[in-house]
Amino acid sequence: MTRPLSILCGLLVLNASAGDWRQFRGPQGAGVAADAHLPTTLDAAKNVAWNVDLPGRGHSTPIVVGDRVFVTASSGGQGERLHVFCFSAADGRTLWERQFWATGRTTCHEKISVAGPSPASDGERVFALFSSNDLFCLDLNGNLLWLRGLMRDYPNASNGLGLSASPVATDGVLVAQIETDGDAFAIGVDAVTGVNRWKITRPRKANWTSPLVLGSEGGSHRVALQSSAGVSLVDAATGREIWNYAEGASTVPSSGLKGDVLYVPSSGITALQGAGEGQPPKQLWRATQLRPATASPLVLGDQIFTLNDAGVLSCGSTADGARLWQLRLKGPFSASPLAAGKFIYLVNEKGLLQVVDPSKPEGEVVGELNLDEIIIGTPSISGDAIYIRSDGHLWKIARPVLKVS
Repeated sequence: MTRPLSILCGLLVLNASAGDWRQFRGPQGAGVAADAHLPTTLDAAKNVAWNVDLPGRGHSTPIVVGDRVFVTASSGGQGERLHVFCFSAADGRTLWERQFWATGRTTCHEKISVAGPSPASDGERVFALFSSNDLFCLDLNGNLLWLRGLMRDYPNASNGLGLSASPVATDGVLVAQIETDGDAFAIGVDAVTGVNRWKITRPRKANWTSPLVLGSEGGSHRVALQSSAGVSLVDAATGREIWNYAEGASTVPSSGLKGDVLYVPSSGITALQGAGEGQPPKQLWRATQLRPATASPLVLGDQIFTLNDAGVLSCGSTADGARLWQLRLKGPFSASPLAAGKFIYLVNEKGLLQVVDPSKPEGEVVGELNLDEIIIGTPSISGDAIYIRSDGHLWKIARPVLKVS
């Protein structure tokens, strides 16, 4: 292949980004694929496009860049073997696999694993962070560009339950929250070199929430960092704080986002809209009855959805937080809900995928598919398909392909 043609082919791959799902909960971390058309009445024989074996446990989200699906896993007696996979989105073929030894602590709660944080991508590179605080940067073909053993740099940044906050990539920086009872900080790592551009101290308390990227201002995106103390909005390029909400927040479910409004798991759900720099954000409303459990809230249209410990899906109004209806689902849930078009997709810990039509007066389950495997991680949506990872497999669920005779 000539060099101009190879460059063109590379650009075609990188430009195929309309359906990319490059981080935990996809574009902006909102969990919404507005233009996706997924099946709603599910049948294993018709809708399982493929499934592939994974060598070990994991609850990280698969990410999709162009026609490639990336996922992490951990194996070995202590989860010390770290895997990064790249699969073909079309047929599930393994395009490449890279394996590494963990350099940091691999102790985790029995429910989760070392492959907890979801990978992220900027469209050119894949960043894989593990609970051992090992951070790897690879290109889309699997070549290792750089690595960091963050626990060697910061030896007190670990806990006995494991870490699962997922990084985000924006403005040439990878933003990661490494927050434990022993040491807690957020860092902005240069995407090209792997060197810290900035590091800020965070509240010393174990935290599993992930940063959210908000719109740009002054040429740089803003990143919301959630913790037990509240939410801090920082400049992605420098780590400079723009505003701070100091009324506390959950350390498990992350915030929801639509436009410039954050829906923070704080005293139920608190809707915040940013003000000027140095000014506290405006509290639009607070709804204690919308309190989420493990799963992060989902905002779809003018409604917000949360899941509680009993597996009850609550629908609230984004105008004032009023609860509109509740629907009991088959739980329990750890994975966060996602939306494709007007439908909501939820997978429980036992591997049951449920499709909810929220346009019905009280919400209605319109489809189910039992994958019959433990699923803790949140799925991903791309190219009119949903990708779900269990402890043993990666699944692609899609509409059946019509065969022309």
